[in-house]
Amino acid sequence: MPILIELLITLISTVALLVPIYLFRRHKSKDGCNVPKAEGCWPILGHIPLFSSKDLLIHKKLGSMADKYGPIFALRLGSHRAIVVSSWEVAKEIFTVHDKAFSDRPVITATKLLGYDGAMLGFAPYGEYWREIRKIGTIDLLSKHRLDSLKDIRALEVEMAIKDLFKSWIEKGRPRSGVLVEMKSWLGDLMLNILSKLVGGKRYSGSNADCDEMEAERCKTLMRTFFELLGVLVVSDAFPALGWLDIGGYKRLMKETAKELDILAQGWLEDHRRKRLSRPAGDREQNFMDLMLKDIEGANLSGFDADTVIKATCLNMIVAGSDTLMVASTWVLSLLVNNRGVLKKAQQELEVHVGKSRPVEESDVKNLTYLQAIVKETMRLYPPGPVNALRTTMEECTFSGGFRVPAGTRLMLNIWKMQRDGRVWSNPDKFEPERFLTTHQNVDVRGRNLELIPFGAGRRSCAGMSLALHTVHLTVASLLQSFDIGAVSDEAMDMTESPGLSNMKATLLEVTLIPRLDPKFYERD
Repeated sequence: MPILIELLITLISTVALLVPIYLFRRHKSKDGCNVPKAEGCWPILGHIPLFSSKDLLIHKKLGSMADKYGPIFALRLGSHRAIVVSSWEVAKEIFTVHDKAFSDRPVITATKLLGYDGAMLGFAPYGEYWREIRKIGTIDLLSKHRLDSLKDIRALEVEMAIKDLFKSWIEKGRPRSGVLVEMKSWLGDLMLNILSKLVGGKRYSGSNADCDEMEAERCKTLMRTFFELLGVLVVSDAFPALGWLDIGGYKRLMKETAKELDILAQGWLEDHRRKRLSRPAGDREQNFMDLMLKDIEGANLSGFDADTVIKATCLNMIVAGSDTLMVASTWVLSLLVNNRGVLKKAQQELEVHVGKSRPVEESDVKNLTYLQAIVKETMRLYPPGPVNALRTTMEECTFSGGFRVPAGTRLMLNIWKMQRDGRVWSNPDKFEPERFLTTHQNVDVRGRNLELIPFGAGRRSCAGMSLALHTVHLTVASLLQSFDIGAVSDEAMDMTESPGLSNMKATLLEVTLIPRLDPKFYERD
């Protein structure tokens, strides 16, 4: 049943409760927000009906509204006020002048039920707990030193995945036309293996998996369900007074998914404790969960016990990281298949700086400037999270244009729209990696240049940014070095996007792969 119909049924059944609230809001004094308001606001529902289609791409809908209402405009989502920002100039003011004010997260059903009631770093409200866990994440888990110490894990996972592709080509009889592979699934399995190995020391896919096929599928399904549920509109998020309802059964499904994920994480935790007791003195910690056990065993952080914090943090890293990395890598490969000249140029760069006798390494990436440009341009066109995760203001803010934004207002940052701004990017909808070698050669993706912020910016930017870039660069470089990649037809690759929290490619990514190196390269130990 469409969400709009469900909402209408709910509202009819609770009209006695909501109408007085609406009348009160309608006649009370102005709240001080003078940001231009979008048209089409319904009584009680606000602008929710504009976004009720299940096939709607939110970032494109908000982008078309920005063309009409400007770089900052206001919406009402049920009982909540929100502003939508679509220009780098306004974003710059948010992430500099008002960064702290916009650093809070609203408490919604999904983050409460799936995120250990605020214990997950990505969903935690701004405050002492968030600062402590962010510090642990950026210094102990995701620092340059720590990522360098774990680079062999990433390299080994990519190497084994490449070998599996070569083995598949052999098993198909070494076809001259190449072996057909659905790369979105391959990339999803690889990214899950990398993150689960880095975080929990366990891999879930491939011939060397640390579990049986049933457990692997269960893990992958849970991770995907988690991310899908984060993008679900729960009625009580728009109307807190209706928190007792569970239309569509989303709350029940969230609770079930959270319980199963907790059982999974609890198993990792118990395994690590057992191994820790038997580990010889002086042995270094092997993965993120080991490090967290060392850092906060027995601690109580802002009311959360150590086990909850460890499980929440590790699950957050695996779920968010594996999905984001898969989405980003999928779009890179899709664009390369549609732009054969760019693909060949990237392979030529690899031959110059790496050659064919050894596998590309993360340390080579600094010399692969064209590859870096390809990744930047892909993240400009297809940011993994096209609309930045909801934030909420902790205090009233006044912008340089005279706009006042009251405390409690939610922020929707349309990164997709910002990164296709024709004032900043020539041919903004066209794939042109060369722009990052010429006109935009000094622009990076780390939040310093507000024209390009696929990982967000400010104090709540993505903590796993460096890990993501290391992994995507290594994965794409390894594929380009190892295989000639072809399309399955003369038609361009379908670039349809799918609705949801992450900017997933809606259709399969089928390509043909032909090994381009000596067979001994793929068979090395």
